[in-house]
Amino acid sequence: MVRTYALLVWTWTRAAAAYPASFALMTALGFVIAALDVGVILVIFANTTTLAGFTRDEVLFLYGAAGLAFTLCDTFVSNLDRVSQHIKAGTLDTFLIRPVSAWVQLAADRFNANRIGRILQAGIVLGYAMTALDLDWRRLWMVPVMVATGIVIFTSLWTLAGAVQFVLVDAPEVTSAFTYGSHQLSQYPLGIYARDMVAGVTYVLPLAFINWQPGLYVLGRDDPFGTPEFLRFLGPAAALVLALLAALAWRQALRHYRSTGS
Repeated sequence: MVRTYALLVWTWTRAAAAYPASFALMTALGFVIAALDVGVILVIFANTTTLAGFTRDEVLFLYGAAGLAFTLCDTFVSNLDRVSQHIKAGTLDTFLIRPVSAWVQLAADRFNANRIGRILQAGIVLGYAMTALDLDWRRLWMVPVMVATGIVIFTSLWTLAGAVQFVLVDAPEVTSAFTYGSHQLSQYPLGIYARDMVAGVTYVLPLAFINWQPGLYVLGRDDPFGTPEFLRFLGPAAALVLALLAALAWRQALRHYRSTGS
């Protein structure tokens, strides 16, 4: 499955690289557009010294960790949110009759390598923040864990969004709110949000485990909402549960899909 996905991605990448000037320009443009979010953070800290008790570099650390996980998923699996387009066009059937997982084919369909600029931008921000902060090296093992956890959570959200589109064929924007909206929410410390919302993204939809709970551990900070410290380490478990639910939802969506006959 991994080999098939890689071959599909390579095919689309070669097609895009056939126009090198356009490819380079779009990659650079993606980098610049992603950097605008950092610009917003810098503007905020031009007028204040802390945000919900977090310094500029701490906020950049949280932003970079969430951004790296999100941009990787946005690049490699976000085309799952085009399921409704295939259903309405009658082209989904062609994915189902091939001897390859429909999920793999849809995730790799029209792969856009230009988005690598966004991945680079997030990686640079995370690297800068880790360098600027006086972090305890004994806690740095959590950084790759939190990025991996974020990747699984965002991938699960996109899978759920794709599954929902089998029902809400005419509302892809609604499902996008759970993917891109989740990224927007995770860019800042959750301390700026209401307690009930933070409880919801901790115990219901585990967005807090993308960068907030593990980030508190890396930064050596207490949770302003007073959650137990053991939650800092439950990210992989929360991501696994969400992934299993997403896989089940995707499987059920495919089983109940009725072919257009095209």
